[in-house]
Amino acid sequence: MTADTDFAAAHAEWFETRMSKLTAEDGWLNLLGRWWITPGTWTIGSGEGNDVVLPLGPQRVGTLTLTDGDSGRFVTSGGEEMPLDRAAGRFSWRTDRFAMEITSLNDLRALRIRDIQSENAARLAPIPFFDLDPALRITARWEPLPKPISLTLDTIIGVPTEVPVSHVARFEFAGREMSMLPTYGTADRPQFVFRDLTSLDDTYAHMRFVFGEDVTEDGVVIDFNRATNPPCAFTSHAVCPLPPRENLFGVRIEAGEKRVRSGSDAGA
Repeated sequence: MTADTDFAAAHAEWFETRMSKLTAEDGWLNLLGRWWITPGTWTIGSGEGNDVVLPLGPQRVGTLTLTDGDSGRFVTSGGEEMPLDRAAGRFSWRTDRFAMEITSLNDLRALRIRDIQSENAARLAPIPFFDLDPALRITARWEPLPKPISLTLDTIIGVPTEVPVSHVARFEFAGREMSMLPTYGTADRPQFVFRDLTSLDDTYAHMRFVFGEDVTEDGVVIDFNRATNPPCAFTSHAVCPLPPRENLFGVRIEAGEKRVRSGSDAGA
């Protein structure tokens, strides 16, 4: 194969993995909702008298008791009890046709519920994307900051959060020196949240995600062909970070996924 066909084949393999994760049972297409919860008892089901009213399923699925921010129990309508403990890794569970989990944002807790039998994944329209451009697979300089910082990022729902940042990626694009801060991810797979001028017409308006690859002591590969729509492009029940000002670019980066139909329509 030529270099171009090798590149296309590698991208196709990456995209297959990306779609597999997006459409999985723990992906983003089958979310029914996100409900903020506090310590106390919460009834869950499709009946109107429940604290958490689901659009489908039994009148009463069960009862969630949160004894503090990080422990509690769930009791099914049939009486089965499931202990919940964040520290022990038991903050997600399944009952009936639902996958439930308690998520954290700062000191806030939310109950997130997925419909395992949802057909949204099968109905998802193909995601459009820019033509592949090998030149936009860039090896950036990976430079440690003089000292790690704590960066305040806003989120799509207006709740700011603090993230630690220890490095910056620097590279040349469109004849200019550019840099991006990683705000999530891991040491060997840093995540960059960014926005460029394609957000005005071609890509998701608020942000896109891209992950660093092949991280070394002084380099990181950033393949903008693998820039993706965030979960918020597919569901209104996700909480996505907004880019830091350092990752706002006054150029068009015409690579990666383009806009999909927003919110629940993306899977309809």
